[in-house]
Amino acid sequence: MSVQFRLIREDELHALLDLYTHFGGNDMPLPEESVLAQVWESFIGDPKISCVVGEAAGQIVASCTLIVVPNFTRAAHPYALIENVVTHADWRKQGIGTALLQYTLELAWEAGCYKTMLLTGRKEEEVLRFYEKAGFIRGEKTGFVAHPGWYG
Repeated sequence: MSVQFRLIREDELHALLDLYTHFGGNDMPLPEESVLAQVWESFIGDPKISCVVGEAAGQIVASCTLIVVPNFTRAAHPYALIENVVTHADWRKQGIGTALLQYTLELAWEAGCYKTMLLTGRKEEEVLRFYEKAGFIRGEKTGFVAHPGWYG
């Protein structure tokens, strides 16, 4: 089955939230609908944020978020972050996630980014090889994460 990659549409919040149930692990419960609507409006309206989706059979089967950050180093070229990479459990192991990330990297390069970073909390070798296959280099940098007191 063919998968098409594109930016998410404004009416697809709930399809994205359904896909996010395939993350695995523990997540916090979603806030009430009015809060979700405010966050979605901010998210979808920010030109520096792109939610990329893979669609097959009329369903969103994969997604990630690309954030392009303005920058004053590297000749003022921006850099990018990729977050919330997920493929629907029924669609895994078909190359969709790799193709999604490669498509997303192309968006970053088209935006003039000099690098794109991605963090994962996963430790399984299979997951790390997946990111390498998509074009990311393991061990080039060291990642650190801080959380506010209310999280984690």
